[in-house]
Amino acid sequence: MKAIGLIAGNGRLPFLFAEAAKAQGLAVHAVAFEGEADDSLGRLVTSLSWVKVGQADGILRALTNHGVTKAVMAGGIGRIRSLTQARPDLGMLKIAAGLRSLRDDELLRAVARYFESKGVQIVAPTDYVKSVLASAGHLAGPELTPQQRRDLDLGREVAAALGRADVGQTVVVKEGVVLAVEAVEGTDECIRRAGKFGGPGGVVVKRCKPNQDLRFDLPAAGPVTLEVMREAGAKVLAVEAGKTVLLDAHLLFTDAAKLGFSVEGF
Repeated sequence: MKAIGLIAGNGRLPFLFAEAAKAQGLAVHAVAFEGEADDSLGRLVTSLSWVKVGQADGILRALTNHGVTKAVMAGGIGRIRSLTQARPDLGMLKIAAGLRSLRDDELLRAVARYFESKGVQIVAPTDYVKSVLASAGHLAGPELTPQQRRDLDLGREVAAALGRADVGQTVVVKEGVVLAVEAVEGTDECIRRAGKFGGPGGVVVKRCKPNQDLRFDLPAAGPVTLEVMREAGAKVLAVEAGKTVLLDAHLLFTDAAKLGFSVEGF
């Protein structure tokens, strides 16, 4: 059976990938980050190894021991954890030594180059689960009001600028005012902060960074995102079509309709 590697972080995407790869007749050999990935992933994969964040050579050993020559990166790593709990091995230190900065995209591209130099090609998980990518148009809930569409447009503009600086992928806007932009805290805390400062009615906009490598770190949203929006009082989730992963999309759309939230692909 042909093998595929899965470098797994948190969230639902590692599970969706594993299910899709298995359905395509692939043996999935997973390497999961301690403190991030869910150990129940083991029920879906052929093998499961664990590493600490920052262990590049540890990942390579686990993959090559199973004859893996192609792998995906799926799932997130909390930025706070990556800063405070990383345990870099010699491979990661070599990677970092060649970088001008440790910004997400530059670091991930460098990791991918290092893996490929050792015989493991990094490919996009969405090559195997294309159905998870958001489509364009109105996806769920009430149609957007004219003001919400103006807020969406402003959020797209600000998110593009944020992405060019390789800072984050999420912006929350209300009535022409930018309430919050995502940085190290992540999407959920960005949305909560917007609700704290601006009250209900926010428009949450998520988009790819310009020139982002689509093999990793795509923006993602799912039912958990809607729950955070409910807490914060946000009313619209707008995502970049074709470049945003919608986790458990059917449940996402059903929940949005029940809650009176709008979901839009732009």
